[in-house]
Amino acid sequence: MRHRLFTVALLPACVLCSLALPAFAGGASPQDTALHCGKLFDSRSGKLLDAHTVVVRNGKVAEVLPGRAEAAAGMAAIDLADRTCMAGWTDLHVHLGSQSSPQSYSEGFRLDDVDFAFRSIGYAEKTLMAGFTSVRDLGGTITPHLRDAINQGLVKGPRIWAAGKSIATTGGHADPTNGYNSELSHLLGPPGPTEGVINSVDDARQAVRQRYKDGSDVIKITATGGVLSYAKSGDAPQFTVEEARAIVDTARDYGYKVAAHAHGEEGMYRAVAAGVTSIEHGTYMSDRVMGLMKQKGTWYVPTLYAGRFVADKAKIDGYYPDIVRPKAARIGAQIQHTAAKAYRNGVKIAFGTDMGVGPHGDNAREFAYMVDAGIPAAYALQAATIHAAEVLGVDDQGVVEPGKRADIIAMPGDPVADIGNTMKVDFVMKDGVVMREPAR
Repeated sequence: MRHRLFTVALLPACVLCSLALPAFAGGASPQDTALHCGKLFDSRSGKLLDAHTVVVRNGKVAEVLPGRAEAAAGMAAIDLADRTCMAGWTDLHVHLGSQSSPQSYSEGFRLDDVDFAFRSIGYAEKTLMAGFTSVRDLGGTITPHLRDAINQGLVKGPRIWAAGKSIATTGGHADPTNGYNSELSHLLGPPGPTEGVINSVDDARQAVRQRYKDGSDVIKITATGGVLSYAKSGDAPQFTVEEARAIVDTARDYGYKVAAHAHGEEGMYRAVAAGVTSIEHGTYMSDRVMGLMKQKGTWYVPTLYAGRFVADKAKIDGYYPDIVRPKAARIGAQIQHTAAKAYRNGVKIAFGTDMGVGPHGDNAREFAYMVDAGIPAAYALQAATIHAAEVLGVDDQGVVEPGKRADIIAMPGDPVADIGNTMKVDFVMKDGVVMREPAR
């Protein structure tokens, strides 16, 4: 019901957004700019370079020159000589339509999609201002609309690859009716492929085609149980091999990549065997799964922030329902150990936080958690830039090179020497438009 009402309800919301932001409404034009960077992180090589000047024209990087090159006549110059510049980051796992709180489980019954839409506007801007110029939103019916509002210049936010509704099985992690009483379940009826819930190969194909109809950019499946869903199992497999393969094959027909939420070993293995692009969380990833991931080139997106957050909140009485709390305590604490093992074993790792589980705008804390797990700082930065671009299947971002998008961020200090500096981003440029500048 909420999904059907939202397309009508968002219209006045977006009109209000455009009225509230007159200086930004309609989008801003990129200005030809010379960025004088004290240091420049080369995400292709993982090396930190000395001073460079990045010349931006028409929203693209035009030149990358060593030293402090003089700006051309009529070109704006921005002095970042005391800062490290690098390509804007991508968070491959966010949920911009929500944010965790003790009220999260009841709000779905009390609030409308337009309420969540208004909240998402603030979440999107916080994410952008933290240095994340792109995100992959893995599940949420409002985010395709938020994506469009950002693209139209109505609100500020990162570039969004939106999954729309995640695909689940009956009772699975993304079954929207989990926890409903019998009267409400009878009234609404069982959800089907249109709502992203499948129980057969034919259903699987239909669910992917519905996501295409809804305007999704990527497919998300919940290959195993999850932590925060109102259901007992956090790791049981939830698709047959045939169902998972039908999703991936149909997604390929439509040019989609598939991200698989997975905690348990067997469901994870089935998803990798079916050909998914990435495994999200990967809590109980085994040597068998790692071997298959390396063979197939499957990416791993650990979401360490979410693991730490839920394990922490599980200690607080009343934060999660009783059925969720033991899963949060058990699974959340394990993910960092898995990430460390995956890196040591040569599994390809890309950056994602599952933000929405925790507060939006804190995404960069993931870098510190990756380093805590034994992942080198330079690799962690590559995970959020060039690796993330590869996961998305794009080649126009993730590096500061001529011809690429002018998505450039800067921060005081050296993030390779001290990963904590990633929390200090104070310059953000997206498509050649300056979104945030340091206070001088």
